[in-house]
Amino acid sequence: MIEGDGASADALDPFNALRGPLARIPNPGYTILMHVHAAPGPGKGAGRTQSVLRFSLVATLAYVALTFVAGLRAHSLALLSEAGHNVSDFLALLLSFAAVYFQTRPADHSKTFGYQRAGVLAAFINAATLIVIAVWIGIEAVHRLSAPVAVQPRLMMIVAAAGVVMNGVIAALLWGVARDVNMRSAFLHMAGDTLSTAAVIAGGAGILLTGQNWIDPVLSLLIAALILWSSIGIVRETLNILLEGAPRGVSLNEIRTGMEAVTGVMNVHDLHCWSLGSQSRALACHVTIADIPPSESACILEKLNHVLKDHFNICHTTIQFEHENCCQDLDGCVVPMEEMAAGGDAGHPHGHAH
Repeated sequence: MIEGDGASADALDPFNALRGPLARIPNPGYTILMHVHAAPGPGKGAGRTQSVLRFSLVATLAYVALTFVAGLRAHSLALLSEAGHNVSDFLALLLSFAAVYFQTRPADHSKTFGYQRAGVLAAFINAATLIVIAVWIGIEAVHRLSAPVAVQPRLMMIVAAAGVVMNGVIAALLWGVARDVNMRSAFLHMAGDTLSTAAVIAGGAGILLTGQNWIDPVLSLLIAALILWSSIGIVRETLNILLEGAPRGVSLNEIRTGMEAVTGVMNVHDLHCWSLGSQSRALACHVTIADIPPSESACILEKLNHVLKDHFNICHTTIQFEHENCCQDLDGCVVPMEEMAAGGDAGHPHGHAH
């Protein structure tokens, strides 16, 4: 081994100038940094979340029975729509409960990413069901407007008051554990119920004071609009995750700029970023560097992963290095998405280390 000052070391190793400040970063295992795979295990709050959902399921089922019987006796479409809405809430909570269970299961050889999207799928089903229910309530309300039915406002108000208390308590409990899109969709269900049952109380009071039965179907239309508004956002977010779109709030241009700012990186292309679940993100890309061996590029790789984790909250990365003379046309280094979708068999004319 030859020892000397910094200038001598730079002369002996031409890559020291390229690495710059990155040379001070320890040289960890290359393969470990190239792929950062992690399926989240059971979180500390999983047990508390399941307890909240169990209580919510029992309370919601009891309220469904109460509102259905009371709606029949009071001839109130608003109460019957509340019963139907709460049936969907019960199913939504049940789906969320199942999703929380599946999300705590570890990855295996069949489900290599684990079950992180179980909650996303549950949220999508919940929101899509709510949209169907909102449309049904709207159609029934229009029919009631053309043929008003006498209702019993006092019974409406009593049952709705019980619903405000129950739904408000459940919504408050869910808010404390609403850390992903699955639990957020369950919270929106119950928060919407709290507001709609409060509206039923106001509607019952209006009918009691004025005797105008058209208030009931108009109130039902407002409830349907509220349900629809709260559901569309969840559907859009979950569809984006299921279709592997870029995570909400993430800019690929900003990611590329941040990565290309790392010393030693010449170019970042074939960049893809998507969500594994509602709280975890993944990234894959090609990075052009100087023609150096993997052991020399480990410090660049570590710095890239630090940038992605600290600035973009991306912890699962697959970064493929290419040297600067790999190909003159960068598009030749990857299979175009159109060919991939069409089953094209194009590939690299050369190898890369993964």
